[in-house]
Amino acid sequence: MIFEAAHKILPPVDYVAMIRSLYADRRSMLFGAFGSALAAAVAAHEADSGILWVIAGLFILVGLARHVDMVAFEAVDIGDTDVNQALHWEMRATLGAAAIAAIYGIWCLLSFWIVDDTFAELTAASVSVSVLVGVSQRNFAVDRLMTIQVLLIAVPMAAGLLLVGNIYYALLTLLLLPFFASLRRISRNARNVLLRAVRGRMSASALATQLDTALATLEHGLLLLDSEGEIEVTNARALDAFELPDSGVWIGHPVEALFGVAVDNGSMPAQAQSQLLSLIAARSNGKVLLIVRPGKYYEVTVSSRQNKTALLFENISERIVAEERINYMARYDALTGLPNRSYFAEQVEAALREQQEAGRTGPVALWVIDVDDFKHVNDTMGHIAGDQLLAEIGRRLPEAFGPQTICARLGGDEFVAFRSDGAPPEELDQLAQRVLNSLRSSFAVPGHQFAIDVSIGMVISDQPRDTLDSLMVKADLAIYAAKSDGKGQVVRFHDSMDTEYHKRQQLKLDLKEAIATGALAMAYQAIVDPRENRIVGCEALARWNHPTFGAISPATFIPIAEETGLITDLTRSVLAMATRDCRQWPDETRVAVNISARDFRACNVEDVVVQALEASGLAPHRLEIEVTETALIEERDAATLALSALCKRGIGVALDDFGTGYSSLSYLMALPLTKLKIDRSFVADIETDPQALKLVANVAQLGKDLDLKITVEGVETETQLNLLVAETRIDQVQGFVYGPPLNFEAMSRLLEAHHRKAGHLPNRRRHSSH
Repeated sequence: MIFEAAHKILPPVDYVAMIRSLYADRRSMLFGAFGSALAAAVAAHEADSGILWVIAGLFILVGLARHVDMVAFEAVDIGDTDVNQALHWEMRATLGAAAIAAIYGIWCLLSFWIVDDTFAELTAASVSVSVLVGVSQRNFAVDRLMTIQVLLIAVPMAAGLLLVGNIYYALLTLLLLPFFASLRRISRNARNVLLRAVRGRMSASALATQLDTALATLEHGLLLLDSEGEIEVTNARALDAFELPDSGVWIGHPVEALFGVAVDNGSMPAQAQSQLLSLIAARSNGKVLLIVRPGKYYEVTVSSRQNKTALLFENISERIVAEERINYMARYDALTGLPNRSYFAEQVEAALREQQEAGRTGPVALWVIDVDDFKHVNDTMGHIAGDQLLAEIGRRLPEAFGPQTICARLGGDEFVAFRSDGAPPEELDQLAQRVLNSLRSSFAVPGHQFAIDVSIGMVISDQPRDTLDSLMVKADLAIYAAKSDGKGQVVRFHDSMDTEYHKRQQLKLDLKEAIATGALAMAYQAIVDPRENRIVGCEALARWNHPTFGAISPATFIPIAEETGLITDLTRSVLAMATRDCRQWPDETRVAVNISARDFRACNVEDVVVQALEASGLAPHRLEIEVTETALIEERDAATLALSALCKRGIGVALDDFGTGYSSLSYLMALPLTKLKIDRSFVADIETDPQALKLVANVAQLGKDLDLKITVEGVETETQLNLLVAETRIDQVQGFVYGPPLNFEAMSRLLEAHHRKAGHLPNRRRHSSH
């Protein structure tokens, strides 16, 4: 490019300032024009040249015009960064400068070529050259304006020298050309110096701005100290750490003075002051925790290099609060605010350790508290109500137990408490009863008010070697006994429970082996149509004859199977044996098998049933699956899905023990049931209580209205049987009136004899002896 546009290479502020400088001294400009006019007039007079008088006049006219333009500029308010407006005035200044420069050039051309007078030549040349030097110095920053002026003066002057026709004048032209060129080079160098200065100032300004911005936006506080410990740089966040205003006033002050003020106003502990001053004095690196006040924490990092020391203040309040919150969450239950299992274990183990180390022999007590039938609360009132109930229990427990007791939530609806102050056993028993009574009081949650029962298992021990684990095992045994004996009570551990516990543990191991080796046997109880006196099917019942303990009741080993996760293996085994045995009976005989609630959770019930049918070859319609209301409550979705699939295959589905659970009619409507089995508890009093008989009749009628087969369980006497047949619409009967459960061989003989009689049972009492 010929010209370097000033507005493109200079910052807006500097460019506008440069344009203002072009219009800055109109008097000097006017005096210069009039001085040049006077010199031209003198030369015109001396050479008696009219054309030079014209030049003198032009100097005056152009000078006055430029003066008017400069006055007009002064009247305009140009913004410091208004480049467009400044560019307009640059063009006007360039026109004026070009006009005056052209007059100087023409003056030189005419003096050398036309006037031919030595004085006139010398005057024109000397004045024009001096103007050229001034132009290069004054307008060097505006390259276009300066170059135009140099060309308009130098070119006519050189042309005039050449037109003289004198070899020496021509040589002078050659000498002047480098001078003219050097003027632009000098201007360019001066302009580069200016640009470097401007850019340096811009860089320094930008750096200062960036530093100010960095200090202002820095998330951390900063104190930069010199070798004497005086503050050189700081920001507001550093002073925020000490809750002091105006960071600027501390520049140049010793940091020790700042710390002293902070200690005096309570925003800096004396210990933190001592630690920081020690690190600064030793020019060491390190970190100090600064606790300004509760909830406001800073981590101060001290770094020293050469003779400078920097202190970085990081606000870690949120992190500390979060850590405290995490620590709380790791130790306390979010719902109740009580210690959780792990923190409870820490506290109890510490208390037991302290008691052992101190040699104290007073008794310690541990209670396990479990809400009875808590799932019913969740299912009937919703989980929100259940959570509110647990929270209220969490509030009542510490109040009932008192401050000497550690209370915690183990999980779910189970709580635990521990006391080790040596209180006598009688007081501990009374305390447990007081807690039981407290929790029996009515609970109020939004929209509900109800009472609950809890079971409490407790253990009191004066054995110094007892651990938390051993105490928990004993308390669990006690609460298991409380649950087994009717719930809603306190049971204290006694040694016989330990014997029972070890027996139960042995049974757990042996049951797994018994299932795996096929040591379980099957018994079958007949299901009879009393009106036709015909066996329609059998219920399959598992039996276990233990080699050491003898016959183990299903009421014992089935809960063990559920507890240990063996129930699904047990169900597979029973299904396999029952379907295999039924396959060998007369074609219309059916077999019923119970499915546990845990089966729906642990396996695909449909697959298990189908595999048993396929392995035995039994037709699907000859198998009936029995489920209890408990199974439907605990695993309603899974049970509904599986039972629907089985029903579509032609397998019967019976609701067992109806009336012992929640007897929700919604199950009868929603599930694919084919049979309703009325529990034995409904039958017990029908001989003496007409209302009991009427209740059975109504339940049977309800089932019939839903197109269900009705079976009554637990029929023990002829009178009960006759009443049921005469007064109700039941379809089938099951109970000892037709005999006890029989093994496979005995049941097979009974079915064979029954089949030969073409649907009529032999004498009931004769078969009741099997």
